[in-house]
Amino acid sequence: MSALNPKTSHTYQEGENVMLDEKLLECIETAIKREEEAFAFYTDLAVNVADEAARDTVLWIAGEEKKHKLFLENFRDKGQGPSSLRKAEVIYYKLAEHLDEPEASESMGRAEIFLLAAHREKRAHQFYTDLASLYDDGIQVRELLLRIANEELKHKEKMEYLYANTSFPQTDGG
Repeated sequence: MSALNPKTSHTYQEGENVMLDEKLLECIETAIKREEEAFAFYTDLAVNVADEAARDTVLWIAGEEKKHKLFLENFRDKGQGPSSLRKAEVIYYKLAEHLDEPEASESMGRAEIFLLAAHREKRAHQFYTDLASLYDDGIQVRELLLRIANEELKHKEKMEYLYANTSFPQTDGG
């Protein structure tokens, strides 16, 4: 881990100069740790998943968490701004909000794996949304955190979609 200067100044493409104060650095460090934990969780989970398609999906999402960590480190160390993440419309299925989170186990089926991941991504989305609420509208840091929250929501959407299609497959009759 690199040494941190509690008052680092970065200039963004938009021309805004942002001071990375202690509070912001603490938030970024916490976010980096959470991304590391998510990567480790998904990597460990993949080892115990027998279903190849589910394992590939879990490894894909682990890779996404690794990208988030790198993005946060680049923001902290190089001042990479939020414009490098694009916001997208997300279908908000809300399955994780209405279904209990399964416990991680070696005997999990594909649907349970996707539902577990949806719950984790829901919590990650809430984490970044809560962090963003600490900053006023129009502040680059707020936009950065909201874009990462959107990334997590896109992951949740994908996991819920996979859960629904695994749990309720379409039949020949439509």
